[in-house]
Amino acid sequence: MLQIRNILWGFFYIACAAAIQVQVTPTHREISVGESKFFLCEVVGDAKDIDWFAPNGEKILPNNPNIQVSRNDETTSTLTIYHADVDDAGIYKCVAKSGDKEAQATVQVKIFQKITFKNVPSPQEFNEGDDADIVCDVVGSPVPFIIWKHKGARIQANKDVRFNVMANGHLMIRGIKKTDEGSYNCEARVMETGEINFKTINVVVNVLPTIRARQSEVNATADMGGSILLACDADGFPEPIVTWAYNNVILESGDKYSLNEDGSELVIKDVIKVDEGDYTCIARNKAGEMSKEVSLNVFVQAKITYLNNQTATEFDEEVTLTCEASGDPTPSISWSFQNRMFSEGEQASWTRPDQYESHDRNIVVRSHARVSSLLLKNVDFTYAGLYLCTASNSIGQDNQPVYLEVRYAPKILGEVTVYTWEGNPANISCEVEAHPGASVTWFRDGLLVPSVNTSNVKIYNTPSVSYLEVSPESQSDFGSYNCTATNVMGTESKEFLLIQAEVPSSPEIQRLEPFSSSAVVEFDEPASFGGVPIIKYRVQWRVDGQDWTGRDYAAAEDLTRITIVGLTPDTSYEVKMAAINGKGEGESGAAVKFKTGPIRLSFKREPSAPKLEAMVQNQGNALKVNWIKQDDGGSPIKHYLVRYKAKHVSDWKPEIRMPHSSEYVVLSGLDWNTEYEVRIVAVNQKGKSEPGVLSFRTATEPTTMPGASGSGLSTGAIVGILIVVFFVLLVAVDVTCYFLNKCGLLMCIAINFCGKAGPGAKSKDIEEGKAAFTKDESKEPIVEVRTEEEPTQNQEGVGPTEPNETTPLTGPEPAAADATPPAVNILPSNATNSVVENFSAAQNSPAQAPIPAKDHPPKSSPTAGSGAVESQPDVGPLVDLSDAPKADPVKEPVRANGEGPQKQREGPERPPSPVDGPTEDAPHAITHPQNDGKTVKDDVKTEANNTAAEVKTVPNEAPQTNGNESKA
Repeated sequence: MLQIRNILWGFFYIACAAAIQVQVTPTHREISVGESKFFLCEVVGDAKDIDWFAPNGEKILPNNPNIQVSRNDETTSTLTIYHADVDDAGIYKCVAKSGDKEAQATVQVKIFQKITFKNVPSPQEFNEGDDADIVCDVVGSPVPFIIWKHKGARIQANKDVRFNVMANGHLMIRGIKKTDEGSYNCEARVMETGEINFKTINVVVNVLPTIRARQSEVNATADMGGSILLACDADGFPEPIVTWAYNNVILESGDKYSLNEDGSELVIKDVIKVDEGDYTCIARNKAGEMSKEVSLNVFVQAKITYLNNQTATEFDEEVTLTCEASGDPTPSISWSFQNRMFSEGEQASWTRPDQYESHDRNIVVRSHARVSSLLLKNVDFTYAGLYLCTASNSIGQDNQPVYLEVRYAPKILGEVTVYTWEGNPANISCEVEAHPGASVTWFRDGLLVPSVNTSNVKIYNTPSVSYLEVSPESQSDFGSYNCTATNVMGTESKEFLLIQAEVPSSPEIQRLEPFSSSAVVEFDEPASFGGVPIIKYRVQWRVDGQDWTGRDYAAAEDLTRITIVGLTPDTSYEVKMAAINGKGEGESGAAVKFKTGPIRLSFKREPSAPKLEAMVQNQGNALKVNWIKQDDGGSPIKHYLVRYKAKHVSDWKPEIRMPHSSEYVVLSGLDWNTEYEVRIVAVNQKGKSEPGVLSFRTATEPTTMPGASGSGLSTGAIVGILIVVFFVLLVAVDVTCYFLNKCGLLMCIAINFCGKAGPGAKSKDIEEGKAAFTKDESKEPIVEVRTEEEPTQNQEGVGPTEPNETTPLTGPEPAAADATPPAVNILPSNATNSVVENFSAAQNSPAQAPIPAKDHPPKSSPTAGSGAVESQPDVGPLVDLSDAPKADPVKEPVRANGEGPQKQREGPERPPSPVDGPTEDAPHAITHPQNDGKTVKDDVKTEANNTAAEVKTVPNEAPQTNGNESKA
């Protein structure tokens, strides 16, 4: 074989000796990027030069680092491509030269590149709403094409316009949403080679934070040492970071501020006024930041910042007290002195200062924003004292006192007259008000008292009162004493009288009610006390022709009824009374005769029902219920059982057990304006009595402010009443003119609309009118209507019943019997007493036959009655009847059941007395409970022919002594 080959080459060499031939092995080759390959160029013939040329036609030089050419021997050359690149692809030529002879051969080199992902970041983040460019840079040779997939499905841009595959292979998503977030596959394919590769890209969509404040406005109070919470909630992706800023300064946790872990809550400690403002809550994440403002309003409690004491002199024209206050909201400022309040009213502004002025225009309050001044004109010594400035707003209030010092000359007060008797020391009080303090001296007939030779006169001084103690030894010690007070402002003197006291006049027995073994005496206080208080009353009684038996009763303010016990049944007695004061015993009044009732059978049985009477207490919704023990059934009373309830409910309040010696019970805490029923049962060994029943209604709840001075009508009510009275007077005048003079508004209406000239003929009307005006009315009676002015309290029953051995000699709540019982709402109580708002005076009045009045007007005293809840006013005499003929006294005792006598005693009929009680024709007096516990009587019309105690006819010439009467 070797020989044959050599022979063939020999022939070929001989054949080609005349030409050069070139052959490259291999003739074509595919190289992957990065691979290294070499190519062999063989030359047949004698070739001097063998060169290689690149695809661009340039000769490949030996010093090229990536493509190198090396000559192996005379006939071969090698081309080596190191780390092939895509740019190295193309046709390479091998050229051999020998003289003028040249031959060449080529080799085609293809560079093949696998699919390569150059720039495929993951994750790729975008903000919601942005146009997202999802990057996937792929290289390959041949150039691959890209397919995008999301959630396993191929993205088809022709079906969703938001998606688009760019020319560079990127995926564009317009307005990317949070729902577009997830994993995307970037898949590269080469059709020529069937090569495929992919990359997974995680796409993250960031959401801009949303922020909301829990409260857009927060209120706080300054200077209270408290904390306030500001909070906002933020959402977004990724989770936003929350910070707070105030005045563009980021706040951090510390002594003043505190933040929670996620920064959503800001706590401001020790809030003060300067903390007020807008706080910004900022939420940040990769998508951006959002902010929200929270307003903090810091309110400040009212506080008085300026207030100074002032000094003035009496009779100065004016003095001003100034009070300044701070606070937010702006405080209102008011002044008060004792029980009087001076307020600025509506808050003033800088452009409209507010002003308050008292009725006497001596006190003026001027307010100007946060400053208020109290102007006191015509300074009086009574202006001195502590004034209270009160600043208040919705947060709180502050009040501070300011003292006004008024310098004034002495003013002497005190009772001018002092009563005593020889041997009884008496103090004459000279009460001095002065500033600065005054010195006090006493004089008698121009001489200084006490003198060195007087031992029965002494002086005791206190800071405000000087007492002159005089122990009269003779008549000469009585008379006038002078008290003189002096300070730097001036001097004042006052005369005091020391008068000899007298014994009191006799009390007057008004009513006597006898029983089988006792008698109840009702009396009026003496007309004259003799200048000193009454100490006790001496009551004496006797059987006709026997010696007097007596007993003394200690005087009390409301003692007008006593009980005489131990009398013999069915026996005639007479009784008289005398009053005793410090000077001594006065004369006894006229004796009154009476006869005790017959003896009653005594056997043990249940007691009789007690009689009840009630009295409203000061607070208005409490009631004091008194009871008068009746027949005890022959066995001592063990105790009393009290039950009560409101009438509109069915359940009784818990039963109250009172001891046998009790005489009253106080029911408190009652509902206002509610009708109640009270039942009281007496219990002895035999059993229980029938219940004594009392009905009453509590007063209407007061609406006036506590502590307010005065209870009169408001100015608006007074003006309204005056307008109504004026209108009524105009109507009355017009009606009078119409009927008498044929003129006035009614006359015009009658002529123009009715065509009438008025009632009667003109001439007749004129004659009647003249007659009416010329008629002598000097002999006509004057009809006078009494008005009840002063309220008093009803405390006693109408007819006290017979007491026994256990009955106290004086009533549990004694009350003076009025000599002039008015028509009031009093009902007698046997087993059932009822106290309601309106009663008929004709049916429920007390006894009708009083003892005739004395020359002096009787003193006011409560009227005895049973079941009276409301306080009744006293009724004083209307006129002075001292010149009028006096009525015969009526000695017939009144009946025990409270009814008046059926007819008068025979003899000349006496005229109605101003002290007579109401009769059956008396108009009804209607009472209404008021807020202050007083009883107000409605005016009632009275005819002139009525014989009621409310109306009486007297001669026109009778002198008028009572200024409170009203004429009809």
